[in-house]
Amino acid sequence: MRIERFEAGPFAQNSWLAICAESRGAVLVDAGAGSGAAVALCEREGLELHAVLLTHAHLDHVDGLGAVRAALPEIPVHLHPLDLPLWQAAGQQAAMFGMPAPRLPEDPVLDLGEREELDFGGDLRFRVRFAPGHAPGHVLFVQVDEGVAFVGDVVFAGSIGRTDLPGGSLDTLMASIRDQVLTLPEATRLLPGHGPETTVARERASNPFLVSGRSGFA
Repeated sequence: MRIERFEAGPFAQNSWLAICAESRGAVLVDAGAGSGAAVALCEREGLELHAVLLTHAHLDHVDGLGAVRAALPEIPVHLHPLDLPLWQAAGQQAAMFGMPAPRLPEDPVLDLGEREELDFGGDLRFRVRFAPGHAPGHVLFVQVDEGVAFVGDVVFAGSIGRTDLPGGSLDTLMASIRDQVLTLPEATRLLPGHGPETTVARERASNPFLVSGRSGFA
């Protein structure tokens, strides 16, 4: 599986394009400001973009959906139902930061609370892990065979997601990291919503929020 990162926007958000070399299919994980560039790459290379998978519905992870739907009006957008209130409050989120309201589809597919696996053919098979704390309906997408996890804003290289936004909880976030991130194999690549990629082993050993003596569970 080939993975391309598109970092863009005032929040330097990462949108990730996962591509199956054999099928020429792709999925977009989180639709931030770089989504237009991801769609353009698909068009240049003749890739079929099957879906948008959202780790959560904070503004910076959805504000590129207008560009995606402009090019692909029927593409499904998958979201956990517990994040629907954030989705519906995208305009208020934007106002908090003095930004224009994003154009969001009216029909997100609210299936990530029920489905344990998503299969778009070839390498594009993802296990869904529920990991709230940063947002109520935050999920991870794990490609076990490739040793890759798209972790959104749960954990970063050397940091963790903020919990001071509506629906956030530090205790819940730390439990999610313990149960859903640190239980992955040590070599698993963690592809976050902001900043560079890292690994489970690296964060277990050096993340100041997770190392033994701070949280007591890493």
